[in-house]
Amino acid sequence: MTAHLLTVGDEILIGQIVDTNSSWMSRQLNLQGIRVTGKSSVADTREAIIKGVEQAMASAPIVLITGGLGPTKDDVTKTTLCDLFESPLVLHQEVYDRIEGYFRKIGRGVPLDSIRHQAMLPEKALILANKVGTASGMWFERDGKVVVSMPGVPFEMEYLMTNEVLPRLKERFVSRPIVHRTLQTAGEGESNIARRLEAFEDALPEHIKLAYLPTLGQVRLRLTGVWPGELIPEAEALLQQELDAKKAELLAVIPDLVFGEEEDTLQETVGKLLRQQGKQFGTAESCTGGYVAHLITLVPGSSDYFPGSIVSYSYEMKTRLLGVKPETLETFGAVSEETVREMAEGARKTLGVDVSLAISGIAGPGGGTPDKPVGTVWMAVSDAQRTEAVKIIFGRDRAKNIQLTGVYALNMVRRFLLED
Repeated sequence: MTAHLLTVGDEILIGQIVDTNSSWMSRQLNLQGIRVTGKSSVADTREAIIKGVEQAMASAPIVLITGGLGPTKDDVTKTTLCDLFESPLVLHQEVYDRIEGYFRKIGRGVPLDSIRHQAMLPEKALILANKVGTASGMWFERDGKVVVSMPGVPFEMEYLMTNEVLPRLKERFVSRPIVHRTLQTAGEGESNIARRLEAFEDALPEHIKLAYLPTLGQVRLRLTGVWPGELIPEAEALLQQELDAKKAELLAVIPDLVFGEEEDTLQETVGKLLRQQGKQFGTAESCTGGYVAHLITLVPGSSDYFPGSIVSYSYEMKTRLLGVKPETLETFGAVSEETVREMAEGARKTLGVDVSLAISGIAGPGGGTPDKPVGTVWMAVSDAQRTEAVKIIFGRDRAKNIQLTGVYALNMVRRFLLED
């Protein structure tokens, strides 16, 4: 079974707001075995909405619409759908009473004509009670297809989807189970991973697909399986088992690149390793300005293993706080293996931690030289037994360089800890 998502609103088309509703809805529908095969956005005009709905209905049996159901004159979705489905507006007294009671309860006066406007709903639609807002959901059916209109406010849409729409779709349509399994990787780009996985991917059965989902410095590998045979009660359980087996096979091919599963993050993985090993960790950052420390402290409970960080941007701070020798800086410069090693070892001693990370680089867009171009970054990880350093050259975009350095640095720490 497939669905098309349609958002209504000029604010989305001009980039004033980001459409987060579609991503949330897609995830929930997928869990129900309903594949989203299309998404579109249209303006707040009658013509655009009619064209958008008709095209969506032509492409999928389920159309879910969000937006354009407010009480103001520019919200025309409701009246347009009435025209499209040839349904007059009628007063729903139950909806009127609920909205009036809601505003009375919170002590807010609202004009009765505004309440009446929200309670005027299509006669031919099944009205879906919105108990967390004033705009009701509307469920239309025509020619075996379902069109549902919901408010664009995320928490109102989520309430209606969870309590009204998804249960009804489950009853209305029989869907094949869809199962996902995800592995998170870092340290290699999409094309290099694809080369390593070529034989694995070629051997996959037709009902299981592998998708590569790259972000800065990371690639999410998602296996998706759709039940291929006759629908039986145990179909989903069997598909789950098959996907678990394929995930294990995938992990066995690239164990060095995988740091987690599903929604795991690198900082969470590093935190788990530190906690398991009973180690304290600290950072000394120059070009990243504390970005790695920020990532680490995004994890609840990170104070258990992360006492602090030193942002040593200048030569003086590197010498005074980290004990980097002035002659090292003068001879090799701040962006060098020699300096970053001394930074890491100094941070370990100054912060009193078991493992430390040091970073020094040229984030850009200026400051590069022929032998140290913009994007050159040195990183080092140190403990009482050893210090390892590595150089990576990124691009010229400052923000991207900082983010990429954060990913590569955390992955370096992860691998360092696994070697202990």
